[in-house]
Amino acid sequence: MADLFEVLIGTGMCKGEVLGLHWDDVHLDQGVLHVRCTLSAVDNNRLVLTTPKTRSSTGWVAISPRVATALRHRARSAPPPRSTPNDPFAGLVFCRPDGCPLGPHLVLDRLHRLSEEADVPRVTVHDLRHLAATITITAGVPLTVVSKTLRHSTLSTTANLYSHLTQQAAHQAVDTIDHTLTTAARAADRQPRPAWLRPPRDHLHRLREALHRLRTSAPPAFSVGASRPGPATTVRPPRPHMHGRPPSHG
Repeated sequence: MADLFEVLIGTGMCKGEVLGLHWDDVHLDQGVLHVRCTLSAVDNNRLVLTTPKTRSSTGWVAISPRVATALRHRARSAPPPRSTPNDPFAGLVFCRPDGCPLGPHLVLDRLHRLSEEADVPRVTVHDLRHLAATITITAGVPLTVVSKTLRHSTLSTTANLYSHLTQQAAHQAVDTIDHTLTTAARAADRQPRPAWLRPPRDHLHRLREALHRLRTSAPPAFSVGASRPGPATTVRPPRPHMHGRPPSHG
């Protein structure tokens, strides 16, 4: 079941979605899988194929080269498909050697045995889906992309489930900004600046020096006599001509 666990972790798909995956839904040339049905156990472990729970659960899932390799390996080792007409379980990707569907309890038992062999705490199959989400969020993948990959019905569902990881990613983001700016500032301090890139305070300093030289230099010589004002001259308007009074004839 190594190929099964590779697909579970590499895609973040649910256990029932992977167990209900048919070869007709696998498109390795396009790098996608199509989720159309879910395998579940009901009524005393009776296996049935049903449609996914929500509309968002139905859709395509991107696959990585690692997952594609696992699927190709599974295709080489899988039993020949059953030719029973109208058999909904015909063409399953992951099934038992006789072609019958693989029960969810068998997958869980195998995972528990692997945990004991590796001397790690027991986990559920659904924990592998959480592992896929944890890897992507801590790697800085946008939450909208993670939500689309997990095919949650709303973005708030992803945010509520992994709020502790988004806070950690937010701290990592601001730490990255701090590291980038600090590194750039140190590199700028070590690198000499050309003359034309000097800060404006150098030009202001030269301007202050020029003004100081002008203020402290000796004033030009001048003549006392030339500067003394002469007598004031008053310009009066011309006196009007006074005509004689005409003689009276009385």
